[in-house]
Formats: sequence, C-alpha cells, structure tokens
Amino acid sequence: MSIKVSDHVLQRLRDWEVEHVFAYPGDGINGLLAAWERAGDKPRFVQARHEEMAALEAVGYAKFSGKVGVCAATSGPGAIHLLNGLYDAKLDHVPVVALVGQTNRSAMGGSYQQEVDLMALYKDVASDFCETVTVPEQLPNVLDRAMRTAMARRSVTAVIIPADVQELDYSPPEHAFKMVPSSLGMPQYAPVPGDADLARAAEVLNSGDKVAILIGQGARGARQEVMAVAERLGAGVAKALLGKDALDDDLPYVTGSIGLLGTRPSYEMMMDCDTLLVIGSSFPYTQFLPEFGQARAVQIDIDPHMVGLRYPFEVNLVGDAQQTLERLLPLLKNGGRDKRWRKKIEKDTARWWDVMERRAAVGADPVNPEHVVHALDALLPEDVLLAADSGSAANWYARHLRLRGAMRGSLSGTLATMGPGVPYLIGAKFAYGDRPAIALVGDGAMQMNGMAELITVAKYWREWEDPRLIVAVLNNQDLNQVTWEMRAMTGAPQFLPSQSIPDIPYADFARLIGLHGIRIEKPDEVQGAWETALAADKPCVLDFVTDPAVPPIPPHASLDQIEAAAASVLKGDSDRAAVIRQGFKAKVQEFLPGRRHRDDRPGPEDA
Repeated sequence: MSIKVSDHVLQRLRDWEVEHVFAYPGDGINGLLAAWERAGDKPRFVQARHEEMAALEAVGYAKFSGKVGVCAATSGPGAIHLLNGLYDAKLDHVPVVALVGQTNRSAMGGSYQQEVDLMALYKDVASDFCETVTVPEQLPNVLDRAMRTAMARRSVTAVIIPADVQELDYSPPEHAFKMVPSSLGMPQYAPVPGDADLARAAEVLNSGDKVAILIGQGARGARQEVMAVAERLGAGVAKALLGKDALDDDLPYVTGSIGLLGTRPSYEMMMDCDTLLVIGSSFPYTQFLPEFGQARAVQIDIDPHMVGLRYPFEVNLVGDAQQTLERLLPLLKNGGRDKRWRKKIEKDTARWWDVMERRAAVGADPVNPEHVVHALDALLPEDVLLAADSGSAANWYARHLRLRGAMRGSLSGTLATMGPGVPYLIGAKFAYGDRPAIALVGDGAMQMNGMAELITVAKYWREWEDPRLIVAVLNNQDLNQVTWEMRAMTGAPQFLPSQSIPDIPYADFARLIGLHGIRIEKPDEVQGAWETALAADKPCVLDFVTDPAVPPIPPHASLDQIEAAAASVLKGDSDRAAVIRQGFKAKVQEFLPGRRHRDDRPGPEDA
C-alpha cells in the first residue's frame, strides 16, 4: 500500500527516535498535519502559541536533553516567525532541525500568496544544510542529512517541503543514475588532539604559577576531568554563562560567572593570572580576559572553526573536552607552584558569596530582586531545570544561584534574545517531565511572549510526572537591563516612553487559566512564596514586585561606566534619587567585614 511523502517524513523522524516536534499549524503543512493524524500523533505534535516559541521550545528541548530539537511551521509567515528561535540555536551551537512548508511548486516564482524565497531566507541561519524537496526520491536523503548535520555541526538545518509535494505518493530512490540513497544513524565519535599538540599544551600549562581556567558548555561532559586539572595546576575555574551548570558552584575554587554578568573573583583571577586554559567556550568579551601578553594560553574546543578566537592562544587543541583532558592530565606537573595563588582565589570567592548575601539583604522599594533570587538558592531542588531570561534577571541568575550536582541551567547566551525563559522550560519538560523547572524572567519578556506560553503550559502540564513549572516574574515596570545599559554605557538618563511598561497582574492571569499564582509585594513574603510554589501540585507564577533602582552593573564596573551612570543622574534621570540610594547601599556591601553565611558555608574569616 502506497504512502504519501508526508507519511514518510513522520516515519523517518520516528526512525531517528524523534519523540516531539514543536510546531504551529498552517496550510503550508496541511499534508504533514493529515499525516500526523494518520500516525496517531507520533512523533508528538506540541502546539506552541507562536512559531517563534515553537523554535525556542525546540532549542530548550535540545539544550537540556542533548538530543536534536525539531520544529515545524507553515510557509511564508510561519517560516519567518521561526527565525529568531533558530538563530538562538545557531549562535549557541544547539542542534535543531526546522521542517518548513512552501507554496505549491506550480505557484513558486509567481508572487503567490504567502510565497517567500525560503532558500534565500534560510541561507544564513541554516547555512550548514538547507534543501527544498521537489520530488519524493529526494527523501529520505534530505531528511537524514538534515538530522545528521545538525548533530555533527551542533547547528540549525532546514528541510523545505512544498505543500503539493507533501501529498505525492512516496517512492524511494532507485538503484540508478542521479539517485541518492541514504541510511539512518549518527555514529558516536570523539576527536582528540595529536600527541605533539598535547605536549606543547602541557609545556605551557606547566610553566605557569598563576593558572586560571575558563570553561563553557563544551566542558559539561568533563566535570571530573576539569576538577582534576584544576587540582593538578592549583587553578581557579571561572565559567561562561552557558557553562554555568558544567561545574559545581560550591567548590571553593570555582569563581562563578565571567563577563558583564560575572563575579568579582572571576574578574580579578583573569586580571592577575599568568596562564590561561579555556575549555569548551567561545566567550566573546576579550576585555574580561588577561591583558594581551600577560598570560600564556591554551584552548580546547571540539570545533576547529572556533579555536584561536577571542585571545592570542599559544596552543589550540581540537578535540572532545573529556577525552582531551584525560590525555593531557598525565603530562601535567603536580606541585612546585606557589600555593598562595589558589588560597587567594578561594578567599576571594568566599568573600564574594558573603557580599552577595549582604546585597540580597539590602532593603529596597518594595522588594530587592537580588533577595528574590538569593532566597531561591538554598531551596533549589537537586534535579532542578533552570532557565533565565535575557535582561536583569540573567544578572541575578549568574551571581546568586549556586548550581551543583544534577542541576541544569541555561539561557540565550549569544543572541541574548528576550523571551526564551518560558519556552525553554516547556521544551525541557517534554524531555524531563519528572523534574521540577524554574524560569526567572523579567516583566518585559513576560509581556512579550511569556504570558501567551503560559497557555501552552496550561494545555500540557497534566501530562508531566512532576507538574512543577515555576515562572518567577521580576515585575519592576521597567525594561531594566536596557535602562541600566543606557546609564552605564552612554550616560543617558532613563527614557520613560521607551522603558516604562504596564504593571500586569501576572498571578491573576495564571489563576485565570487554571494555574497557581501568587503576588509578592513585601520582602518577608519572598521565601514563603518560593516554598509554596515548590510544594504546589500544578505550575505556578510568582509575581515579585521588585525595585528597578537596584543596579545590575557589574561589581568590577570600569571608571568610564561609573562616570557614565553618574552623568545620567546629573542629567535628570527620572529615578535618580532611588538610583543613588540603591547604588550606594549595594556597593558598600563590598567593603564591610565578612560574616558567617546563613547556610553555614564558610565565610571569609574561615578562608
């Protein structure tokens, strides 16, 4: 019995063990939708509220599961809507395959309704592989290459299928001229550097007295090896934000995040080191790395196209992080270094956490956002899935949450797009329905698309073994990150027509659609709200009314940034009194003597 092209597409996805496709319907994929019905909804069609959200859900699924994320949309308008989420995947090196409809072949080139030149449109975002299927015999090769390329390149690929092609009877490629057969499967492989390159890298690392390590998401599978190298070299370890969950934050030598959203001990370690080892990261901000000529440097990355960037590395090792470090470790010398370097890193890190606790305790009007996130730290479930949205929420995620063990966390690292927090977790919950999930989002991102995707949560949450999905909204009625960037980078005061946004009752909206919702307007309500949400039997929205004047400017702000922020106040910033008050209170915490942490972690006096 003959099957249609659309039936074969879904069958091939099942053969690739694809379990979910995040999508939104449209007539450009009507053939696929009919095939889904015939296939008993396998793989599962997960209906987002918008194609961009479908793409971001596929990204979240891929980031948290390590599998390929698949999304689907109709022709012109749907295909265009997918782009932002697909670029998020491309820039963060996440494997995602997009299935996109197109107008009938007979109408192509005729300026037909919803016709867009999709090959041109997707040329950049799916630059590793993008193909239009015009005859059935192109399948399964095109779909197999899309899947395999996405995995191999950790990138975005796209398969465009015109609507009439979806309805054709499927016929496989024949054993004939100009036919391209195909086969399933992606073999496991782990490239490693040559012995000579490893020896050169060991010579550089062994020569250093003050070694700093920077890890990214590429080091996630090498936790034990990174720890062993850090111990062998007496090094501290800083983390790019995409690698925040790659190593435990409660290790005394882990200095935390680096960069604009980073920590002071990470910054000082980089400014003072004489040797740098970068593992699985393409962290872009050179100004947060050692001065050129100050440090000898080695990079390890699995992608040969990404080595040699960001810093003048002396040795570039192309290989899998775990297996490369396994081969490098026996070549590294143990001992002979000044132990004061490592002791200083540990002391600085302990003091940093003390400062963060103090900053979280600073009073604000009405609630300090740092208190909101710091209070969550001690309550984090051991298997939690965390997503932070772009904006000031990412600052508090980076600085106040100590990820450890099986905890997982992510955000939009390179594109830094607004709005991925909620869809990321939806995708993650379809990968791990038995784990709790928490999103930290700003009110701007919540209004942009988070509220609509709560409807998606309401549609599916009963299917998850663990129903907990918590959306914490930092509601300050301000597009806060941009406001502070204007102050710190250009000296411009807050521009209210651009930055002020409405106060929406997010918790009320959650309750309206059958979820749990709590509005928090007092500091003493914060911990109880977290505890209630974590004990709830359904998803929950926590509407934290926070103070927009609490500064997310990095603790290692440059003199230029400080002068610019001061200039914005002098120019008549609409919130200048609060900005001065909160900025002073936050900064002074760095100069107070240390004290014991509430959770009994060692304070600086114990270091």
